[in-house]
Amino acid sequence: MIKLTIALFVYSILLSMNLQSQDLLKGVEDSVPATQKVTGAFKSTRVINAHSIEMLHKGDLDFRIMHRFGFISSGIKQFYGLDVASMRISFDYGLSDNTTIGIGRSTFRKELDLFIKQRILQQSTGARSIPFSLVLAAGGLVWTEESFAPVKPGFGDRSSYYIQLVAGRKFSSAFSMQLSPIFVHSGSPVNTGDDQTIFAMGGGARLKVSRRMALTFDYHHPFGNLSGSTDPLSVGVDIETGGHVFQLQFSNATGMNERAYITQTTGDFFKGDIRFGFNLSRIFKTGKHKTW
Repeated sequence: MIKLTIALFVYSILLSMNLQSQDLLKGVEDSVPATQKVTGAFKSTRVINAHSIEMLHKGDLDFRIMHRFGFISSGIKQFYGLDVASMRISFDYGLSDNTTIGIGRSTFRKELDLFIKQRILQQSTGARSIPFSLVLAAGGLVWTEESFAPVKPGFGDRSSYYIQLVAGRKFSSAFSMQLSPIFVHSGSPVNTGDDQTIFAMGGGARLKVSRRMALTFDYHHPFGNLSGSTDPLSVGVDIETGGHVFQLQFSNATGMNERAYITQTTGDFFKGDIRFGFNLSRIFKTGKHKTW
């Protein structure tokens, strides 16, 4: 009888412990938040020149105008660079929340460019946490300005293409950062003897300073033989105005596509070769949207 009583007592304790552990586990499971995707690391699909980890939503159309003026150091004769302008106009479209395509036209070398951008991972918190976002971008370009060379360049000579991996993280509501290594191949480099294929390691950052304003930074360092070329560096300010994102920046780069700013930047930012410029982005909603 004593043995049976002890056995029942032990059994009741074990049963109570089991029920308590189940309640505890249930409480833990209930306390784990649902998976939430992190957005707004950057307020534009481009930091300044380079692709950012941000994507367009499905059905979004981004009409973008990019301007770069001449060197501020040119002085009053060129109205501090404002008399000289280079422009890129583009249309980007969200095929899905994870796929964006785009087409652009630049006055610099009269280049036409196309790209596709695919999100591989998106930073998220909660039950299925992912610490960073990962995006793959690839594009092709062709320059169409008239050539005065004795032997006219063919389509292959005029063409370039690139592939870029962008990995970034939103560290807080105020600060985001990304790395963006890129390979650029030119059918015919601008300068004889330059490497056709160039690898560049780049990065970008955003620091929010107010509800609608943030400081931005965009930099790439090319590796290889590029005679007369320097590292493209840009610093700017993002201003949100409703459906617009207005980016003001100072940069040493003239071109605004991947081939141009990676392989054909000639000004030295730290020696005063700085151009004022701006990007204006306007998003048009053309489809149904979901909010995360």
